[in-house]
Amino acid sequence: MRPTKSTSWFVAFAKWTARATGRPITFAIAVAVILTWAISGPFFHFSDTWQLVINTSTTIVTFLMVFLIQNTQNRDSEAIQVKLDELIRATAGAHNMLLDLEELEEDELDRVRRTYEQLAEQARLAAQHGKQDTDVPEVSTDQSA
Repeated sequence: MRPTKSTSWFVAFAKWTARATGRPITFAIAVAVILTWAISGPFFHFSDTWQLVINTSTTIVTFLMVFLIQNTQNRDSEAIQVKLDELIRATAGAHNMLLDLEELEEDELDRVRRTYEQLAEQARLAAQHGKQDTDVPEVSTDQSA
């Protein structure tokens, strides 16, 4: 089952924007714009309009970037969840009830988390007494064995 890649213009634009804005050159361009604006201050007598230009510009860019970055984050998070679900599903002995934990209510999720915290504590105590913390035997690295 090979999923098809999205052809949505918005998804493509959001991916491209997220990649482009995360590059050092984009940061350098942003710094150059701010420096140019700051240097131009004396020419405009540090007027209200001069200040409004940068305030409005940065507000608009920030407002739009929030939506683009959130879209990219949502898709990435969902893809990771699906991949983790597949690893759980394909792992012998794994609990399939964990497949869609992100869909649980907070109190249900807390209950499951507490169960795993208890398991972790038991494993730490066992390890302190020289026992294994997994059901899988250790791999020997001893050359004489």
